[in-house]
Amino acid sequence: MLGRFRYGYVAPAALLVAGLLYAPFVWTAYLSLTRYDGLAPAEWVGPANFVKLLDDPVLLTSVRNTLIWVIGTMVLPVGLGLLVAVLSYDIKGGGWYRLPFMLPYALSGAGLALVWSPILSHDGVANNLLGVDTAFLQEAPHNTIAMLLVWTWQQLGVNTLLFVVGLQSIPKEPIEAARLDGASGWQLFRHIIWPLMRPLTAVVVGLALVASLKTFDIVWVLTQGGPGRNSETLAVTMYKETFVASDYGYGSAVAVVLTVVTGLASYLYLRRQVR
Repeated sequence: MLGRFRYGYVAPAALLVAGLLYAPFVWTAYLSLTRYDGLAPAEWVGPANFVKLLDDPVLLTSVRNTLIWVIGTMVLPVGLGLLVAVLSYDIKGGGWYRLPFMLPYALSGAGLALVWSPILSHDGVANNLLGVDTAFLQEAPHNTIAMLLVWTWQQLGVNTLLFVVGLQSIPKEPIEAARLDGASGWQLFRHIIWPLMRPLTAVVVGLALVASLKTFDIVWVLTQGGPGRNSETLAVTMYKETFVASDYGYGSAVAVVLTVVTGLASYLYLRRQVR
């Protein structure tokens, strides 16, 4: 009896997911093939919006900045999170050492950007303390790098926490056996700890990859993609074209590209990890 009605039990949840996730994507994909300003009826233009993407210098800038975010996220929040986790694990008071790194994660990206905006502005705290005259948020690629450091400050704590959980899940026996054989320090980490943490590392890197590809709030609050449009990411370009320029067709095309890139990157990465 239970087997006969099993699809009926999952149908409400499946319909809810389809309504909230898949239906908006299908609608966005349709709009990407039209010219639509949100008021007049949508006019079918076929792949014209995607052809326009190929010749748009703003999109190339967005792709460049998004790649900087992806690479920087792998090196800074993930790499430093692993370093802090390893250095603070299995020592007395390690939780207290990790606490300062955890606190910024309680803030939203927009709230974090509001905190750092007066610090990184041209006449802000950073220039006054360092005694320099650097346009942290006014020149590319300095503005993207500065925002990436702000992002690192927020994400470092959660990555550290995830890596600590991974360290706690490692059996003690292999580590003790390696120490008896004379392994310590870098050798112990490279040959014993790191291979045993690989499944969790795949999860951390996958989450960081997706988050970096859709970066929006910090960039929007700190620079709104400027000056000009030189600090835009793909998500910011999508928002500007859709809700600022009211070009819903072109903005939807950017959204489709972003969705495909995020899904494809996640699939290729997870497929490689599974192998």
